[in-house]
Amino acid sequence: MPVNDHGLTHVPCPHSVAETLSKLQTLLQLRGLKIFAIVDHSGEAEKAGLRMNPTQLVIFGSPKSGTPLMVAAPTLAIDLPLKVLVWQDDAGKVWASYNSPDYLRERHSIPADLAANIAGVGAVVQKAVE
Repeated sequence: MPVNDHGLTHVPCPHSVAETLSKLQTLLQLRGLKIFAIVDHSGEAEKAGLRMNPTQLVIFGSPKSGTPLMVAAPTLAIDLPLKVLVWQDDAGKVWASYNSPDYLRERHSIPADLAANIAGVGAVVQKAVE
């Protein structure tokens, strides 16, 4: 069951970070969303001689959906493209975390008619953790 925390939604994952990330990438591509970047925080930490639990960030979106949002609410550009953080906690549990669309709507005063443009992130994450 997802946990809401100060605008973040955390969804427990039964798979490893790598498996969850792979499923998420596949789902995003099948939905025609552009993956702008994958940031391997733990991999970069390791290169610097530091230890960090597996943690990767997927940055994705659709200019066709995101641009009208940023035109209507320019500050939303700080939170777009959308992001999903796939990470492992100290107990070994894997999570997929993202900014709640309701939080983003309230934070940036997104017009109600455009809020649907980002509402699907939860469904994609839920499918990726199955």
